[in-house]
Amino acid sequence: MSRAELGPVGIYHRVVVYLLFAILLLPLLGTFIYSISSSWSATILPSGFSIKWYAQLWSDPRFLSAFGQSLLVCIGALILSVVLILPLLFVVHYHFPKLDALMNILILLPFAVPPVVSSVGLLQLYGSGPFAMVGTPWILIGCYFTVALPFMYRAITNNLQAINLRDLMDAAQLLGASTFQAAFLVVLPNLRKGLMVALLLSFSFLFGEFVFANILVGTRYETLQVYLNNMRNSSGHFTSALVISYFFFVLVLTWAANILNKDKSE
Repeated sequence: MSRAELGPVGIYHRVVVYLLFAILLLPLLGTFIYSISSSWSATILPSGFSIKWYAQLWSDPRFLSAFGQSLLVCIGALILSVVLILPLLFVVHYHFPKLDALMNILILLPFAVPPVVSSVGLLQLYGSGPFAMVGTPWILIGCYFTVALPFMYRAITNNLQAINLRDLMDAAQLLGASTFQAAFLVVLPNLRKGLMVALLLSFSFLFGEFVFANILVGTRYETLQVYLNNMRNSSGHFTSALVISYFFFVLVLTWAANILNKDKSE
């Protein structure tokens, strides 16, 4: 579209959007330049550039361990969420649609209690006794599961309401499919987009979670955010490289999810 077709108002809107986009990118750009600078203190521009901070970061066994452990607990919590939430939502929307209002309240309850307060209660409950899980990844998976519930529930619920679940199930059953076959072969493929959005939102949030990880496990099962907090007194170049690596990983994950989320016809 040409400038003449846009008009002065359209051009103004584009300029404002590009300006805001540039302002949002400036801190990230500054962090990236600092992460590849060999020294940058009393001058406007760095005195030199180097990738040694990235080499040092990605050769650090402690960082690689924290990165892998963050992936494990996030993926474990999301698998648990999908296994439990999908059947629950199907049953609620297909058999008991009036329970949706109650489910909305119950699902949002984890956000009503601050993570610090929840952590204190969990420390007392699971710190000793037959269910002693403090300091293990299992308690993190359980906590992350409750944190991911609202994201998973809301995204999948919106998708279920959009596909007209009851009509799909009735049509499949008229063609001879059982309830399980209709749910697995007809409904589930139509939930792909909603499920991908839910998983992406939940993973992005959980991967950056710090409070539960720091209080409940700490260095006994060091996640990426706990590692970043513990390395805060190290070189600023090193922590900048860590932040950029984290951002790049989330960016690649988002791009991959968008590619997978495209219709085959596109």
